[in-house]
Amino acid sequence: MSRNDNSRKGKTSGRGANNAKSKSNARGNAPVKRVGKSKPTAETAPVAKAPTKRTNTMEGIRLNKYISNSGICSRREADTYIATGLVTVNGKIINEMGYKVKLEDDVRFDGRRLSPEPMAYVLLNKPKGFATTTSDSKGNTVMDLVANATSSKITPIGRLGRNSTGLLFFTNDDKLKEKLSKKGMERLFHIELDKNLKAADLQRIKDGLTIEGKKVEVIDVSYVKDKPKKEVGLKIKNMGNSIIRDIFEHLHYDVVKLDCVTLAHLTKKDLPRGRWKILSKQELELFGML
Repeated sequence: MSRNDNSRKGKTSGRGANNAKSKSNARGNAPVKRVGKSKPTAETAPVAKAPTKRTNTMEGIRLNKYISNSGICSRREADTYIATGLVTVNGKIINEMGYKVKLEDDVRFDGRRLSPEPMAYVLLNKPKGFATTTSDSKGNTVMDLVANATSSKITPIGRLGRNSTGLLFFTNDDKLKEKLSKKGMERLFHIELDKNLKAADLQRIKDGLTIEGKKVEVIDVSYVKDKPKKEVGLKIKNMGNSIIRDIFEHLHYDVVKLDCVTLAHLTKKDLPRGRWKILSKQELELFGML
């Protein structure tokens, strides 16, 4: 099935930009029809509908439901865990049945933080002109591109500059975020410079540079095959936004283009620029090997 065929078996990939939401037509009460000079009777007068009861999320949700939604266990089993003191809320053990929590609370089961949202893992092929941020004050952001990917509150791991392109990974899996933040994640970049890279400078990058007192190490760097010497492939684990530009500026080169072509075991195959996809089970399992 094509990544972009969203009409079958649920949406697994999509366009980055938000589609405009259609507005539903408001329905007014039908006018009361009178016969002659008679007034409307109780049967013919419009009857106001009782307001639909909605859950007030500001009041929170029951703790056992929160735990159940996280996928740990059923509500009944959650009650048992709560009673035995295995559940904490904001660092405090909670034994109270019916206790309510809010989405922003720190809820932990046996020390592990829980999320009431389903886990989501999204890969985006980022185009130019979008900032890697969750802030609404930065203009066009990558969050606009993945807005329709999932209802879960995903955030990007790692950064790409506004004018950089390529692969960017999003998730709400705090455990995976922590792992990748500590260990890093291999990223391969296709870089175009303003002039040919000297062989001596290529070797300096391989050996590791010291920039502003900090050692910057790369996994590998080489010229791109069958391309001018100003096009370079560089593999690095650092997840920062500006480290690659810092490397080349230190050697007096300007980066003209920067494209992340692989991210760990993930590639841009069948993922056009500006599109996203939900990772498959097999793709997720490979993260366990990192």
